[in-house]
Amino acid sequence: MMIKKYAPGVLVSLMIAGVSLAINNVLPVDLIGMALIALLLGMLLNPLLHKYDVLDSGIDWSAKYILRTGIILAGISLSFSQVFEAGKYALILLGFTFLTAFGVGYICRKLFKIDWKLTSMLSISTAICGGTAVATLGPVIEADNKDIAYALSATFIFDLLTVIVFPWIGVFLGMTDTTFGLWVGTAVNDTSSVVAAGYAFSELAGALATIVKLTRTLFIVPIVIIFSYIYARKNQNQGVSKINQKVNILAIFPWFILGFIAFIGVRSLNILSDDWVLSISSISKFFMATALGAIGLKTSFKEVTSVGVKPMMVAVIIDVSVVIVSFVVLSIMF
Repeated sequence: MMIKKYAPGVLVSLMIAGVSLAINNVLPVDLIGMALIALLLGMLLNPLLHKYDVLDSGIDWSAKYILRTGIILAGISLSFSQVFEAGKYALILLGFTFLTAFGVGYICRKLFKIDWKLTSMLSISTAICGGTAVATLGPVIEADNKDIAYALSATFIFDLLTVIVFPWIGVFLGMTDTTFGLWVGTAVNDTSSVVAAGYAFSELAGALATIVKLTRTLFIVPIVIIFSYIYARKNQNQGVSKINQKVNILAIFPWFILGFIAFIGVRSLNILSDDWVLSISSISKFFMATALGAIGLKTSFKEVTSVGVKPMMVAVIIDVSVVIVSFVVLSIMF
């Protein structure tokens, strides 16, 4: 009975992920990413499929549980040793960029009077790891699907520009492989865009940028936990009778993050071959695409465009601020 309830929606979500994979493989470079393709396909299908109630349960299940599984498996692409390999310079840079992303995001939220959930997703996208961070944080703070889709779209637009422009800027400014790799690794959002921009400059810059980017990904754990607490406090303070009660950390803790850490540990032990790591990473990306396809099925383009121009302005301000701060700090250090 349970299978009959969830199967139709899950199957449709998996089919969208399969089509997204095929499209991504046809493209000359992994620039857009199959997850974003799946989101867009889901949104395109929304007007046709949203009226079929039989799909709802499976789509909701995919958007929640398949997403969490994909995030857990994503830990296999990162090892704890990479944090140390990135070196003290990268960690100093990350400190400044994190403060910039969330600080500027907070200021913009006050100035433009934008919903805190959307601003938080735009900030974490810039600070941590683009679309993966948005997809992880969104459900934890129960953000609207249209806001999740909007944040993902804003991330993609900025990353598309950085892949094209950053290598030219690096050459024009006479940056070294090291400084360019550190800059791209801390200032560009999505992993595929970091890799594309880094290796477009040089092999060394690409390798360093990738390590720094993966190090940023590790910080998704404490950031998501912090936002879980913030969201719980906000919910609690909405009820007068609950204002003085303590937040139950165990109840709000995003337990799937422990699975993410566990897979980082597995990778750190070097007990899996490169083929296994690649396979698990591929499955993770497919599950993420499945979940984002499901989120797309629950979201229409009309809803996303109704969010307005202000959040896109905020996204640009946050992204540009991080790019500038990262470059300035690098210039001082080197």
